Amino acid sequence: MPKLSGHKIRQSEVVDKAVSSLVQEIQGINEAINGVREPSPEHEGNAKKIMDEIGANRGRELFYPYVGSGAGRGAMVELEDGSVKLDLINGIGIHLLGHSHPELIRAGLKAALTDIVIQGNLQANQEYYLMGKKLTDLAKRKSRLRHAWITTSGSMANEIALKISRQKKSPARMVLAMKDAFAGRTTMMTEIGDNPAHGVGQPKYNEVLRLPFYDGKDPQSAEKTLRQLKEHVAKNEGNISAMVFEPIQGEGGFRVAPREFFVPLLEFCRSKGIAVWLDEVQTFCRTGEFFAFETLGLGEYVDIVSVAKVAQVGATLYTPEYNPQAGLIAGTFAGSSVALATGCKVLDIMSDGYMGPTGRIQQIHKKFVSVFDQMINGSCKGILEDAGGIGLMVAVTPFGGDKDKVNKLLKVLYKNGMIAFSCGHGPYRLRFLVPAVITDREIELAGTILEKSLLEMK
Repeated sequence: MPKLSGHKIRQSEVVDKAVSSLVQEIQGINEAINGVREPSPEHEGNAKKIMDEIGANRGRELFYPYVGSGAGRGAMVELEDGSVKLDLINGIGIHLLGHSHPELIRAGLKAALTDIVIQGNLQANQEYYLMGKKLTDLAKRKSRLRHAWITTSGSMANEIALKISRQKKSPARMVLAMKDAFAGRTTMMTEIGDNPAHGVGQPKYNEVLRLPFYDGKDPQSAEKTLRQLKEHVAKNEGNISAMVFEPIQGEGGFRVAPREFFVPLLEFCRSKGIAVWLDEVQTFCRTGEFFAFETLGLGEYVDIVSVAKVAQVGATLYTPEYNPQAGLIAGTFAGSSVALATGCKVLDIMSDGYMGPTGRIQQIHKKFVSVFDQMINGSCKGILEDAGGIGLMVAVTPFGGDKDKVNKLLKVLYKNGMIAFSCGHGPYRLRFLVPAVITDREIELAGTILEKSLLEMK
């Protein structure tokens, strides 16, 4: 790795001492955050005014009356109303290391003192270089991925992936995607996704060919999907640029498929020159390895991979064969200096003891599922079922997956001190994007709050 310049800001003892002092002060302030706390009468009124104004500005109220105070500690977050919640959705998966992680604060403060706020693909600083190198170094261990283009979000990472695959296969315009998929909120990503509510009033471009995702209850599931794939290709020979899929479906219900489901599909795509594009925006760093394609042993097949969330920026990784012609992808923003620096720090931290079959991620998953299984077989029998997921993506089905009851449960959980969210389209499920810094005591607390909330509704 080339030696980075000894910039005065980065090497200054005065700056380092000041940053350390600030980090220590923040840690001291956050020491008081050590458990769930009720809203404070002193702060509730002002918090409500803030929520009302946000609703007026947005044109609709927030799903939760959530505005953070700026303070937090690990899995716990303090809100403007004075309450403290157990945060198990983490900004839909952005805050992998929870709230106020001292090493992330340190990295972010140092980056904030450098000369620019936003870095781009025309003018980049050291943080841009480091993020790209870290991503490609991780990816090339078990795949042919060699390049990374940094952008601002998961949707943009997916848009870049689409453009790269289409240019390679031009003039092909069709894309293979799974039922119940989610790919983002841009016009085309909404169409690749499979939730009609996300595209109400939008034109249809009819460029997506749908495949059924794995159904563990159907022994013929893999054969049916492969048969549908071959039928689509036969009808659209030469007009399909890529097959995109989430290795573990996120919004679709935290649905997991075995390697044996994917391999015949990917081998067929490869035989037809169809790009294999994995959408790892939600799975990146969460499955027990950095990439889910590592967890599933699919690295030899992947041509393009999109990541975001945990990385604090978006990025599209691709093999040399899919390196696009100059001009196809660009963009003013690549990400803020703070986001790039903290994203690099997250990857460094996750390299130490979190990954692998005995790493902390797998320990957290087993603990969560065991807590839920105890409830399924005990106090919540008949109203809770199907605990599972993978790694830090944990889900369970309450009330038979009834949409209205699941949505009501979310609000009851919030009232009782825990933030979760839903996924799936029938059955609707309760999902948790668990921070990697959660403690065993906090996992037990999550079970206690869920049990209390379920029994309240029952």
